[in-house]
Amino acid sequence: MHRLPYPVAFAALLLILSSDVSGTADDENMRVTERPNVVVILADDQGWGDLSLHGNPNLATPHIDSLARDGANLKNFYVCAVCSPTRAEFLTGRYHNRMGVYSTSQGGERFHLGERTIGEVYSDAGYQTAAYGKWHSGMQAPYHPNSRGFDDFYGFCSGHWGNYFSPILEHNGEIVRGDGFLTDDLTNHAIEFIKKHRQSPFFVYLPLNTPHSPMQVPDSDWAPFADKDIVPDPRKENARRENQQHTRAALALCENIDRNVGRLLQSLDSLGIADNTVVVYFSDNGPNGRRFNGGLRGQKGSVYEGGLRSPCLIRWPKQIEPGTEMESVAGAIDLLPTLAAFCLADLGETRGPLDGKSFADQLTGDSDLNEPSHDSPHRALFSTWKGRASVRTQNYRYHQDGTLYEIATDPGEQHDVAKEHPVVVARLKKKLKRWREETASNDPRDHQEPTFPVGHPDSEWTLLPVRDATATGAIRRSSRHPNSTYFSNWTNANDTIRWDVDVIAAGGFDAELWYACDEQAVGTKLTLSFIAHDSDGPTPPTTSTVVNQSTPSGHVATEFDRVPRSEGYEKEWQRLPIGQLALPSGRGTLQLTASNIQGEQGIEIRLLSLRRKR
Repeated sequence: MHRLPYPVAFAALLLILSSDVSGTADDENMRVTERPNVVVILADDQGWGDLSLHGNPNLATPHIDSLARDGANLKNFYVCAVCSPTRAEFLTGRYHNRMGVYSTSQGGERFHLGERTIGEVYSDAGYQTAAYGKWHSGMQAPYHPNSRGFDDFYGFCSGHWGNYFSPILEHNGEIVRGDGFLTDDLTNHAIEFIKKHRQSPFFVYLPLNTPHSPMQVPDSDWAPFADKDIVPDPRKENARRENQQHTRAALALCENIDRNVGRLLQSLDSLGIADNTVVVYFSDNGPNGRRFNGGLRGQKGSVYEGGLRSPCLIRWPKQIEPGTEMESVAGAIDLLPTLAAFCLADLGETRGPLDGKSFADQLTGDSDLNEPSHDSPHRALFSTWKGRASVRTQNYRYHQDGTLYEIATDPGEQHDVAKEHPVVVARLKKKLKRWREETASNDPRDHQEPTFPVGHPDSEWTLLPVRDATATGAIRRSSRHPNSTYFSNWTNANDTIRWDVDVIAAGGFDAELWYACDEQAVGTKLTLSFIAHDSDGPTPPTTSTVVNQSTPSGHVATEFDRVPRSEGYEKEWQRLPIGQLALPSGRGTLQLTASNIQGEQGIEIRLLSLRRKR
């Protein structure tokens, strides 16, 4: 099929639309197809080898694979070693370490304010924007997705979630109850948004939550894998260290993702908009376990190929030829400029130069879509995490320990060729050192204990999970992984729970807790107060309530855990209004105390919610 170069086709369309027309149905259809829609699907902890497209004999992913058949397969695409850095780089087109991202939880996942996001680029270009799933780039406004260019958000903002079956989630800041298995639910929301806005250009970001642990799998998805024989990875180290039950659960979750991708693609077809909708599919890091990964070295958390190489498939029937393959190295940082080029969207003012480069011309064959192309043998992609670093060029990967691997012939990084290529080693060593120095954050706030913003004037709700809190005395966190945890063992009235906050705009707030307790704990009094860091201020505002209802005992949805977990479990959390609180602007501590403690277990706390009074 012959295709006009996209800018030419777009200009011709604008000329037609500007002529004197009578407003027929055909004219309206032309207006609808001016600019492509965009859907970006991001898997969580799915490795490069977790697709049948890449030779994995243990599962079938026909719908995801079809994106390569009907579009483009980026053969050398790279992300970060773990999830929050990848999300920051995708959202901004800039390296995560220059933006203050240093961990995956408790504020370290947030990138600097002032960074321009892909949501803002598309919103400013007149697109309807939405994000459904795992945000993992900040919990509260102005770090919240609604503050960063996304009109509609449904999902969770932490780094993982403890329950995948009708859990508590949030919709634009308000706590709501999910509907069914989480990946299915998120996809349903994306499909409904697409249906609602099919007459407008839309940008939908669908960051799914699987196959990240906990390894909760619906019975129907688990049944084919429960007793399945698993073919190990050809790399002996991966095969030796594989937990096959974990692998079965991960692969079952990958097939569930595939079915959801199929449902979304079918919805685009049924709405008649598939031809002019860009669909992107990639993952945020390497696999969360030793399993089939094409013999690559390393896994999630590693700066070797196995931790960084990701599938990336892009379908746009109107402009990308089926079966297109791109060999040039590319990364998550390149998706923002590439997608903006597809849609002729203005990148606008960014906090600093983009690290990403558009590869739009390599997919469409139209050199007018980006200048200059990054298809260069000298292009280098850098990776760092927890003190480890490496750099990937078209031919090599160099590690800070001085090892060098020729990836084209040795993708498994088994044969160090540093001695054979001393000039390459010297060049890449210098590049890596200079990059690490250049991208090291000089913002002093990145080296302080994080505070959490409250009461942003553009946000009705502020959610403060105990993930972002500290506790004193004998109070215990439910897991060493804080993202989806609760506090328990609150049996001493001297113990407290504290959130260090920065009240952006003063005002009155309705406060609610999400809690659990047994019948014996009913009657415990809870008091919330705000202690300004300026201790010479007025008497701290305070509000109190008494727990008057018990909650169902035990953890929820544990019957769907296919592998023992290290993450925290979830409970049947109950909403408890605690009263109104007038907060002055400025920094301080929100402190929760308990008195008249009843029973032997005390109250368990999951979340504090503040709603600005209008």
